[in-house]
Amino acid sequence: MKRNKLVVVGVGHVGSYVLADAMKIGLFSEIAVIDVEQDIAFGEALDQAHATALTYMSNTAVRSGDYSECTDADVIICAAGPSMLKSEDDAMPDRAQLAAVNAEVIREVMAGITKYTKDAIIILITNPLDSMVYIAENEFSYPKGRVFGTGTMLDSARLRKIIADNYDIDPKSVTGYMMGEHGHTAFPVLSRLNVQGFGEKELDQVFQGKEPLSREGIKKQVVKAAFDVLNGKGWTNAGVAQAAVTLAKAVMLDERSVYPVCTTLHGQYGYDGDVALSMPCIVGKNGIEKQLEIELDPQELEWLHQSAEYIKEAMKVAKTGKHS
Repeated sequence: MKRNKLVVVGVGHVGSYVLADAMKIGLFSEIAVIDVEQDIAFGEALDQAHATALTYMSNTAVRSGDYSECTDADVIICAAGPSMLKSEDDAMPDRAQLAAVNAEVIREVMAGITKYTKDAIIILITNPLDSMVYIAENEFSYPKGRVFGTGTMLDSARLRKIIADNYDIDPKSVTGYMMGEHGHTAFPVLSRLNVQGFGEKELDQVFQGKEPLSREGIKKQVVKAAFDVLNGKGWTNAGVAQAAVTLAKAVMLDERSVYPVCTTLHGQYGYDGDVALSMPCIVGKNGIEKQLEIELDPQELEWLHQSAEYIKEAMKVAKTGKHS
């Protein structure tokens, strides 16, 4: 009998949250935990196993192990590698600064995984996400569409929350998303933003917000939101962990949900195999079922090119391991 299996690689601040969220949804019969610190992996697995004894929600078997656990995995979520650190002066730290270190981490992780499988769907969280996805997708001959990153899913949730707060409405009533880099150069696709059919140019008239909708203002607010969390508690984990588990669920249930996730572009917007960034994609049992190249207005297209060029600079570090 088929047993749904998840493997979580890296159980620090983010990975431990992924593990907890995955346990609670009751979708997986087995969850295996891998970490370079084997004692931490063992402790996290044991802690979650104890937690199942307190609830009737799940009877998931959880254990620590090594990369051989990937052999029969359906989904692998990778949160390995160091995260951004809180800035001493509350400035916005740059995910791209992690490129050299985490590029080697991702190469080690992918080497470990591909020794045992090229069938599992791999969802990446590790920053700088876009560069890490590019390495994982393109250096290990993994089947197309079966490796992708959480991308701007969390950035998009922040966008909807900011819009909702401004107009005093429920975020679930807001349809909108971010594209590009998961980081400084992420941008809102405001030409497609709507609240139950009311578009960008109508929102201020219909909902009378606290302040007028500003494209540059919204873009800055969304990017800043991540660093408000980081500089507040020292790390971010809850939102991105939920994004990863949501994607895992979309894969396992073949939901064919549309999310802005990170993948290598293949001809979209003039980029062909040279950069990975976030765009709307259909996510189902095969991972990325289809990339959706939505038409952008001139300003959004300019933002996309700026974002792509920024990612390419970080990729130079990731590829060589050296800062320019």
